[in-house]
Amino acid sequence: MIGRLRGTLAEKQPPHLILDVNGLGYELEVPMTTLYRLPSVGEPLTLHTHLVVREDAQLLYGFASKRERDFFRELIRLNGVGPKLALALMSSLEVDELVRCVQSQDTSALTKVPGVGKKTAERLLVELKDRFKAWETVPAMFALVPNQPGGPDIAPVATAENDAVSALISLGYKPQEASKAISAIKEKGLSSEDMIRRALKGMI
Repeated sequence: MIGRLRGTLAEKQPPHLILDVNGLGYELEVPMTTLYRLPSVGEPLTLHTHLVVREDAQLLYGFASKRERDFFRELIRLNGVGPKLALALMSSLEVDELVRCVQSQDTSALTKVPGVGKKTAERLLVELKDRFKAWETVPAMFALVPNQPGGPDIAPVATAENDAVSALISLGYKPQEASKAISAIKEKGLSSEDMIRRALKGMI
């Protein structure tokens, strides 16, 4: 099992990135909450990871903190929740927001996540309630460096918009929904990460 990787951020194309570890490029998929905190390409990066081995693929998932990775592992233990749905949940809501939903048994935010209807949300909350008795909503400590003004490479607008739309589609949103959400953002010159963040906030 690969539990942690430390290297250089070689490439990021939401929701995927490539981490160069001593010349070996690891392709990882990350939740948007981790993506927002990525440093610039070429900067050092440490991620906590979870490896999923299937008959047709080996998939590696990366997280900013052990807490996020533990949350992901709790989610995929649930009946009917695979890595894709777990990432969609964690991309739409911060871990503390998800924990609060479980503690208060609030389905409203969960039902806005693609692939989660009311019955599914209710089942998830019931199943997670006992598991999360020991969890508290405390500020998470992240090992990643937030993007600094002028630090990251700013992609051309068209490329940033395309990357943002592709990322939303990968989370389960329909192409028309994704395009509409990105087109609704009026501010210009945003990175794909900022577009994704604002689009998701508008959808939830």
